[in-house]
Amino acid sequence: MAALRPEPVLLHDRAMDNLRYIRQTIERAGSFTAVPGMGGVLMGSTALAAAFIAGPRTADARWLTVWLVEAVVALLIGILGAAVKSRRAGMTLLSGPGRKFVAGFAPPMIAGAVLSAVLFRAGLGEFLPGVWLLLYGAAILSGGWASVRVVPVMGACFMAAGTVALLWPAAPGDVFLAAGFGGLHILFGTVISIRYGG
Repeated sequence: MAALRPEPVLLHDRAMDNLRYIRQTIERAGSFTAVPGMGGVLMGSTALAAAFIAGPRTADARWLTVWLVEAVVALLIGILGAAVKSRRAGMTLLSGPGRKFVAGFAPPMIAGAVLSAVLFRAGLGEFLPGVWLLLYGAAILSGGWASVRVVPVMGACFMAAGTVALLWPAAPGDVFLAAGFGGLHILFGTVISIRYGG
């Protein structure tokens, strides 16, 4: 009696499996190129508006509310810009490099939220601009290692601005926030837009 032979694997099916594996490997090893340049310019513009609206009083509840609203607006602009840019590139937003970016970006941002609540409650709102710039820079620097080279440089610039704001007690926080979240976003957003396609 003849033994049953297994069905042969079709060459097309095997090739498709191999291509899928190669594509997933490249995605995991690649760079997160969906950092939105034009989104950065828009985030910088809304930050300049927030700095103007909020004014210089860092211990004021109205000031904090304006900047919290700005943080939400900037986050939405960043996510939308990254989604549009990744869709144009034919990749999913949370591909391997995208997940690495988020994994590096999220912890410093969570630390910043906790420190903000503690400092504001303790009446130390004057430290918030420096803390925000420093930890946002750390988030960009940490997440940026999964991105193009200019992104970690941007993070280092934010960290430098935050350090100066913290070490220079007489420095006006609103000026640092406008220069950092406004100026640095516009500057690096323009560079990213020109060199890395939008």
